[in-house]
Amino acid sequence: MTTPVLFDVQGPRARARARVGTAIGAVLVLAVIGFVLLRLGGNGQLEPERWAILFDPASGVPQALGRALLRTLQVAVVAMVFATLLGLLLAVGRLSDHRWIRVPVSTVIEFFRAIPLLVVIFALYFVLPKYGVRLSTFTALTGGLVLYNMAVLAEIFRAGILSIDKGQREAGFGLGLRKSQVMTLILLPQATRRMLPVLVAQLVVLLKDTSLGFIISYLELLRQARGLVEFFNFQFGDRYSFQLYAAAGLIYILINVVLSMVARYTERRTNRAGRKAVTAAPADQMGAGAGAP
Repeated sequence: MTTPVLFDVQGPRARARARVGTAIGAVLVLAVIGFVLLRLGGNGQLEPERWAILFDPASGVPQALGRALLRTLQVAVVAMVFATLLGLLLAVGRLSDHRWIRVPVSTVIEFFRAIPLLVVIFALYFVLPKYGVRLSTFTALTGGLVLYNMAVLAEIFRAGILSIDKGQREAGFGLGLRKSQVMTLILLPQATRRMLPVLVAQLVVLLKDTSLGFIISYLELLRQARGLVEFFNFQFGDRYSFQLYAAAGLIYILINVVLSMVARYTERRTNRAGRKAVTAAPADQMGAGAGAP
């Protein structure tokens, strides 16, 4: 079985054009960064004393941002775990041969994919109390992230499962495996490995979507930065706004970079393990054939 190719292999001229385009793009990016730094320096935003507040324990900024980061990670981790598990179950349910399972599951997936995440969070926190159900800000934000992302992840898992060659499914049935065994032992491991970059991209989106907690006053990272800006603006005027927002944005970037690095490491490990298994199988068959009379 050959792996489908999404683009043609570039020739010498195409590679040369790509290198030129990359160089031009890098120069433009550096020019934009230089222009922004010049403007910030002209406005006094790069003065060391303005940035020192981010590291001064007496100001309370490091402690406040640290607590907000923990609250953000708590929501993100819980939502990632439950959204992934429920998305996997929904994907399997949508692929079911039983109509009474497939139709309701498909309805749930399409319903939550169609509704904006902000509306889901708003409904959980402001609408449910009218019917006697009161949720904390943590539960409402986590619940909204889970409901929306489980629908998106379900479609990612389903696409990965359907991308596996049908011959592998038939081979599993030929070995006497049940459908559940074929799904868990053959299809899901390969689908997860194939869709890992897309899964990580969606989890990064989930992490950034925690900032929507501002609508229900959950003190996540961005909401905490906004509160600090308002406090320092009242005390000192508009002096530290850029630094506080930049610190919150940098923390988001660092977390997403770490998450992407972990995903790439996991992908390399799984691909290496798969190649070892493929190369070991012919050797085992040759050994068995040599030992046969």
